[in-house]
Order: sequence, then structure tokens, then C-alpha cells
Amino acid sequence: MRRVRTSPDDIALPRRKTRLRHDPLLEDFANQLLKSVGCRKLQVRVFWNPGLRTTAGLAVWSDRMVVLNPKLLEVSSAEVQRTLRHELAHLLAKHRVGRHRIEAHGEEWHQACADLGIPNEARCHELPFKRRRITRKFFYACPECSTILARVKILRRKAACIKCCRKHNGGTYVERFRFRPIERPETVAA
Repeated sequence: MRRVRTSPDDIALPRRKTRLRHDPLLEDFANQLLKSVGCRKLQVRVFWNPGLRTTAGLAVWSDRMVVLNPKLLEVSSAEVQRTLRHELAHLLAKHRVGRHRIEAHGEEWHQACADLGIPNEARCHELPFKRRRITRKFFYACPECSTILARVKILRRKAACIKCCRKHNGGTYVERFRFRPIERPETVAA
């Protein structure tokens, strides 16, 4: 028999066993923020993950959860708030569009940021976290517009150029815009 969720208390914990530490105070704050922008159906969980190195935070749509880097506490409480709102904006944008795919830092996300009180939010942080350079070894190109996608790992699922799908098919996946593997280009954007 399938289990049906009946209340927000039934929200599942993360799937994998990790060192995640639950933060009920930030979780309450996050859910109040979502309610303040008219999003009553979305309930999120907030966790701290000491395994994060350079990432300030993550939004996990499948688990309706925000994961924050504990190093944010060393920076400032204002940075914790900003990062929480940044990650909530990802979940809010996805909740608003439903099943449609959206760009991670696209126009829907920018609107959600503005609604959550952080207009003109940058997609990346400028925090003093030590970064490591990862070499991208796999390259793909859109057959329509020649947009190049550089990846660390091989694409395991079908992925199409979002710009072409939006322009020609209202944002729905189209096989003809599927990224094709290519050799390493002469110049690669950062």
C-alpha cells in the first residue's frame, strides 16, 4: 500500500545517510518567507552540511530541502540569510512553473529572488571559500545554435539546449536540439 503524506510533519528526510544537521529555526523562517510571498503549499526542510567546501548552499527540489554550508556562520548571519533566500528562490521558481524545466538562474529565479527580498542577486557568491579548479573534459554542442556545453562528467541523460527549446517549442524538450558530443574546442568559456 502506498503511503500518503497528510501533513508537513511527514516530509521525508534526505535519502542518503549523510552528516546533515537539521535546523528547525531556519526551517521555520524559510517556510514563513514562502508563506509571505503567497506560496503556502511548498514546505521545505533546512539542513547544514559540513561536507560542502566551496558551495554556499544547495536547493534540492526532489526532497524540498535547502542545504547550507556551515562556513557561512563564520562569515556573518546576514550571509546565512542571503544564501537561504537565494536557495529558497530556486525552490520557489520551480514550484511556480510546475513540471516545466527552467534555467537555474533564469528569469523565473530572478523574479523569485525579488519576491524574497534579494533583488539583483548574483548567481555565484564572492565568499572567501577556497576554490579548486576542475578540468572539464567533455564537450557538447547544440546542433541549432552551436552553444557549447563543457562538463566534468559525461551527460548520462538526454539534454537539450534550453534557449532553442524556448525559442522554437515553448520550453519543451525537442530531440533535434539535443546536445551532441564534440571534440575539445580551441577556446572554452570559463
